[in-house]
Amino acid sequence: MSFYSGFSQNIALSDQAKISVLTCGTGNESYSLFGHTAIRVQDSIHALDVVYNYGAFDFRTPNFVAKFAKGDLQYFAIANSFSDFLSNYTDEKRSIYEQQLEINSAEKQQIFDNLNHTLLSNERFYTYKFIDKNCTSMVVDLINKSLGSTVIVKKGDLETTYRSVLFPYFEGHFYERLGTSIIFGMKVDEKATRIFLPFELKSSLAKTNYKNEKLAGKSEVLLSFEKEVNTSMWNNWYTYLVILALILVLNKKAIDFTYLTGMGLLGVFFIVMGFYSDHQELAFNYNILLFSPIVLILIAFTIFHKRSLVYKTALLQIVILLIYGIFIASKAHFIIVLPLLLTTLIILVRIAVRNAKRIPIII
Repeated sequence: MSFYSGFSQNIALSDQAKISVLTCGTGNESYSLFGHTAIRVQDSIHALDVVYNYGAFDFRTPNFVAKFAKGDLQYFAIANSFSDFLSNYTDEKRSIYEQQLEINSAEKQQIFDNLNHTLLSNERFYTYKFIDKNCTSMVVDLINKSLGSTVIVKKGDLETTYRSVLFPYFEGHFYERLGTSIIFGMKVDEKATRIFLPFELKSSLAKTNYKNEKLAGKSEVLLSFEKEVNTSMWNNWYTYLVILALILVLNKKAIDFTYLTGMGLLGVFFIVMGFYSDHQELAFNYNILLFSPIVLILIAFTIFHKRSLVYKTALLQIVILLIYGIFIASKAHFIIVLPLLLTTLIILVRIAVRNAKRIPIII
């Protein structure tokens, strides 16, 4: 999306000006699973119809993947003509909803000035954070700053965790749901008291009062599409369960140890990411109890034929898995990781039985 510069930042909006929040529907690409938030400024007197949003990033950024993983990838604000914005979402077949802000002319001017100041200063760039700083939270912060108080706050259920809020957005994207379930740590188990998703903002705006009046008018549908349900031969529960079932049914040592090696290496990866990344969502990841590097030690003991140590290590990991299972029983991702938990337990029990000290039979 290109930077829109066909207007002056010094425009004094007319009494006909309108400012609204746009909520864009979800899509099936990874970047569109949660929807999008933007601000629209219209002024027929100045032939102005511009959309501002904070969701832009540059794939050409040097070391893009490393920066994204680290948590210091710079996102930035851009502005586009509304016609271009509408065209993009039409092409992507994603709905757009509009909520016009019921505020006075001075407040509209303040929002407009702050938006333009952002575009033409270093404030245009920000370090993306999945929950705390994204296209939605930045819009909330800008509007609250412009109105001079914390007007927009989350309305509704404040007891649900971030993890539970995110879960429905992965419908039709099983492995993405599984991946985020196991790589996210304790932060996403906190109560979701912040607005961080577009449709949360849409819902909260509809319930927000300002100066004893509704802050936003009734939501208008600018573009309507039925979301296409993502279907895949492999990205579903069935392949997940079939693969794990095959591992158990085949009952081959080589397959069992390949599986455990993969689990252990993922655990090492989660530990490294927890220390390396600035994404707080990746820190304190208790899922390493399931993806435990301890199984790598078990495999090393097996290679060196240390049967007693293999047995003890397997028992230790079995106890750890039982504790993990009890701990996550109330978490949103319990069911999705349960097959992995059971598969790992069964394999470890097999290993423990094979390496248990034989009791001599005296006749």
